[in-house]
Amino acid sequence: MKIANLFSVDGKVALVTGGSRGIGLMIARGFVENGVKTYISSRKADACDAAAKELSKVGECISLPADMSSMTEIERVAEEISAKEERLDILVNNAGANWGAPFAEFPESGWDKVMELNVKSPFFLTQKLLPLLKAAGRNDDPARVINVGSINGINIPRVDTFSYPASKAAIHHLTKILASHLTPENITVNAIAPGPFETKMMAGTLAARRQEILDNVPLGRIGQDEDMAGISLYLSSRAGAYLSGAIIPVDGGSLVNS
Repeated sequence: MKIANLFSVDGKVALVTGGSRGIGLMIARGFVENGVKTYISSRKADACDAAAKELSKVGECISLPADMSSMTEIERVAEEISAKEERLDILVNNAGANWGAPFAEFPESGWDKVMELNVKSPFFLTQKLLPLLKAAGRNDDPARVINVGSINGINIPRVDTFSYPASKAAIHHLTKILASHLTPENITVNAIAPGPFETKMMAGTLAARRQEILDNVPLGRIGQDEDMAGISLYLSSRAGAYLSGAIIPVDGGSLVNS
């Protein structure tokens, strides 16, 4: 029952998509600093390499650049990890996109880009990595799939990003569907629903509406790296081994003010 045992992830192997910046980087750093051999993917190879180099100062991190919107790239990533690892303990489906435009002007391309990366890609990456996840899973210490959703998939956002909240609501529901299929295989599937964090995707909204957003967060602050690392470590450790199909808001309580 000691914390060092309950929350240990030492020796595990993880893949974090979109791991070169923002929430993905927060999660990857939490893993690397706690003994997880962590692969990070990112569409931009230079950014992915730089992030992995920086994280490698505190642990083991491997750059695996890839465009997760491409089925060919998804298959390549699965093949490369399969060639290097006998198991995958943790898969974090974090790579995502957003698009903003007024309702009357919202383009099909913006809708499709967001839906493909935010919903389609996590499904097929999980599918392609299933053999490695099965190899890692045990009844008392399952393999873990963590999908990164959003509180915008639960509440109604006040900005014109129509495909984004729809995609996050979809990934929340897909999380439950996958949990029903994969938990009997000793693979748990859960989702994190972040509130406001300091990320590139959120930068424009925070620049325009920071005080309004803070006024809606009962804790009165923007999310910090430790908040995202903490929930990811919990879900990946023995402490979180009996949880599957959950959607966990990490939002400072903002949903209670919605």
